[in-house]
Amino acid sequence: MSTHSTGNQNSVSSNTNYIKTIDHKTIEPLKFQPDLNVSDFIIDNPTVSDEAVPMDVLFVGGGSAGLCGAIRLALNVKKAKESDPSFPDVEIGVLEKAQSLGGHSLSGAVINPVSLKELFPELTEKDFPFKNKVNSEKVYFMTKTGQFRMPTPPTMKNHGNYSASLCEVVRWLGEKAEGLGINVFTSFPAKALLVQDKKVIGIRTTAAGLNKDNSESAQYMPPTDILASVTVLCEGTRGPITQSYLKWSKTESKAPQIYALGVKEVWKVKKPFNDVIHTLGWPLARDTFGGSWLYPMGDDMVSLGLVAGLDYKKTNLDVHGELQNLKNHPLIKNVLEGGEMVEWGAKTIPEGGFHSLPQKLSGEGIMICGDAAGMVNVPALKGIHYAMKSGLLAADTISQAIKAQDFSAGFLKKYDEAFKKSFIYSDLKKVRNIRQAFMHSNFWWASIKAAFMTITNCAFPPQKPHDHEDAETVKEFAEPLKYSGIKKVDGVYSSGNKTRDSIPSHLSVKPTSELNIGTDISAHLADFYASLCPAGVYERQGDKLVVNAPNCVDCKATDVLGPRWEPREGGSGPNYTYM
Repeated sequence: MSTHSTGNQNSVSSNTNYIKTIDHKTIEPLKFQPDLNVSDFIIDNPTVSDEAVPMDVLFVGGGSAGLCGAIRLALNVKKAKESDPSFPDVEIGVLEKAQSLGGHSLSGAVINPVSLKELFPELTEKDFPFKNKVNSEKVYFMTKTGQFRMPTPPTMKNHGNYSASLCEVVRWLGEKAEGLGINVFTSFPAKALLVQDKKVIGIRTTAAGLNKDNSESAQYMPPTDILASVTVLCEGTRGPITQSYLKWSKTESKAPQIYALGVKEVWKVKKPFNDVIHTLGWPLARDTFGGSWLYPMGDDMVSLGLVAGLDYKKTNLDVHGELQNLKNHPLIKNVLEGGEMVEWGAKTIPEGGFHSLPQKLSGEGIMICGDAAGMVNVPALKGIHYAMKSGLLAADTISQAIKAQDFSAGFLKKYDEAFKKSFIYSDLKKVRNIRQAFMHSNFWWASIKAAFMTITNCAFPPQKPHDHEDAETVKEFAEPLKYSGIKKVDGVYSSGNKTRDSIPSHLSVKPTSELNIGTDISAHLADFYASLCPAGVYERQGDKLVVNAPNCVDCKATDVLGPRWEPREGGSGPNYTYM
């Protein structure tokens, strides 16, 4: 297990012309970010290994979207064969980069059960792996020492929904999948799509057992090619394969995707707690979009987290640090008093909504589901049941494609058509401008606009879609935040991090030779990355930016605003249990 190993630090630069104190007061993160190298994630006309694994359908990502899609497809095939014995057998695979199912799954979470009820109509809500049914909910605006209760916006009402551990839900789905004969491959990250004559034919996994210098160790395992008639990308938020495919196929969203970072802790508490609480305001600055949550998880545990939009304005925003400060607020402190933290984690969340959906969710031999496509309703704080439903819609189209033996883009576009008739599309369209209202307005004016948008399904007031990504938001230099509480390195330990210390770095910092901006980079950049990353991956040491890559918990925050992330050896990263 890796924590903060100085023996594993990679010094990016010791050139004092690269990192030095300068007079500039702002920074545009995009200027310092490496470009997305599409050819790293799209292998055109590959030489396929003789030991390639044949599948009929492959779901890339063993989260709620991938597993629900795989289960629905298996059930559809089973039903089809009962009525028509000549219906072909179908080998279904689910690829998951974590050591075990649920190991990389993280959400608040309060779940709308609608999609699970559709997938398992024979089960009752009591059969699902939920915690508490939501009967009481409160929204507060926070100041540093107090709070006042606000009316609950219609989008945030959760009566009839359930608090849950997404990890447990995913593991439960995994058991259902394996019971149906679905091939679930854990510790197998997808490295790249295999494309033959413009058609996706499968994926290539990431090699394992490499030394830090990329030489092969005694435990080396080469990449595996997995072939499929249909590859379904369910790789979650900010997936590099999805990003690359959308760019390669020229089907990127018209408005760029934007993101938030959430940091979460699960606590075992002494006193019963039953409310679902959401907060706005402190400790976040007024010009930062976000808030916190506090959810019950059974009789003696709670889920606590803080989310902030990555279009924030100052370089010193530290979501982990602000979460520590939040725990000193009387409202939160009263709940946690006498308890202990049992798990910590972090994850980015796609927030662009309707305007940031890809132009197409399907293509030649490929589909995209869930967070990978940005199916998150930010005002409602919901995405899990959308991910599940998108998996069901994809599976139903694939079932038809198998019957027709047609996996072309022309046939698979039935998935896009079904998506546009679904509640995912209509829900996202109704709230399409609410997140954007907070991008250029102060909190109170944006809140007034959002209220009118909620009433009118975003017909009024008019709001243009956003036109820039988070990394284009200019940030003002500020001194690093000071906080007391759980250190980042201790958080990484509490995430169950399983990364080898000798693994090659999977994080790419833009080389100084490519910056071409003279001395327009400073120690402030190192401070910015250190504040941004919740896991202590980036540090400023004197005039150096140091990267502790094994600490990474795959939240992908710096992939949005700084160094690029790519999949690494299977089983690396966190191993969540309660997230």
